[in-house]
Amino acid sequence: MTHLVKLNLAVLGLIVTALALLPSPGSAADAWPNRPVRFIVTLGPGSGVDIGARLFADKLSERWGQPVVVDNRPGGDGMVAITSFLGAHDDHTLLVSPVSSFTAHPYFHDKLPYDPNDLIPIARISKTVVAVSVPTSLKVNSLKELEALARTKPDQLNWTTATGFTDFVFAGYLHTFGLKMAKVPYKNPAGAVTDLASGTIQVYMPAYAIVRPQVEAGTVKVLAVTNRERAPALPNVPTALEEGYPSLEFDGLVGLFGPPGIAEDVRNKIADDIRAIASDPEIVKRLTATGQIVSPGNATEFAASIAQQREQVAAVAKLFGNKPVQ
Repeated sequence: MTHLVKLNLAVLGLIVTALALLPSPGSAADAWPNRPVRFIVTLGPGSGVDIGARLFADKLSERWGQPVVVDNRPGGDGMVAITSFLGAHDDHTLLVSPVSSFTAHPYFHDKLPYDPNDLIPIARISKTVVAVSVPTSLKVNSLKELEALARTKPDQLNWTTATGFTDFVFAGYLHTFGLKMAKVPYKNPAGAVTDLASGTIQVYMPAYAIVRPQVEAGTVKVLAVTNRERAPALPNVPTALEEGYPSLEFDGLVGLFGPPGIAEDVRNKIADDIRAIASDPEIVKRLTATGQIVSPGNATEFAASIAQQREQVAAVAKLFGNKPVQ
């Protein structure tokens, strides 16, 4: 072996050794997050979704070693938050939202300012308890009694809900049972609660967290929850299905969304961390107190839940001849 060959082999050996000492390229999840993370929330401060977002943000900040900031952008039936989120074009800006904030958008608007397919499911967090509520002064104690009263007073009872999707569900219920009530729109859920407690409106179907103070004060009564299972916060209140009203059944899905292009392993990392935090008994206790059912799920599970709700919206829309925006 010549001196030159030996020298080349020695150099090659040094190169191989140096390469072996270099850190191996990791996945995108290994480097994420490398700066503060922002959660844009479709609802305002104090809502059950907002409280849940803040609980998870605090715990995720501890795990990730980066601040997680909650940014409330209520308004426009979720449009304000969604367009702000997608406009950021940033995988460190995520959306925390009830699925009901957007599933009915294609049926309510001639043109959408965003593409629903750009909302990339990351993780299901919880199911909001949605409560069919009436003023105590109405002296109605069940959905069957409400139906009977509505039949004797066509167009004399007022109703409202909290989102476009819940509007669809309640309107579908009225259509299915041949009931006539007058819809009263509200921009501010707090105003609807005040009017419900006073008897100005007779039916309100919001998240339980919104009416809880009035329920505890005795001015509002919850007739049923729309969820597929009874709510831990209201164990003695039946589900709509138990009462014989399947058209009112749905889960108030809440989850985390990322922008188009977010890496799959980053989505998996976030979903795994959400699931781990959701197993904390203190988190479960605090979410339950806000009228939520802890129900973590990965991106695939969350996407399946969203698809099911979209099918429900489409079925109700078909009753009224509505077609989605193309």
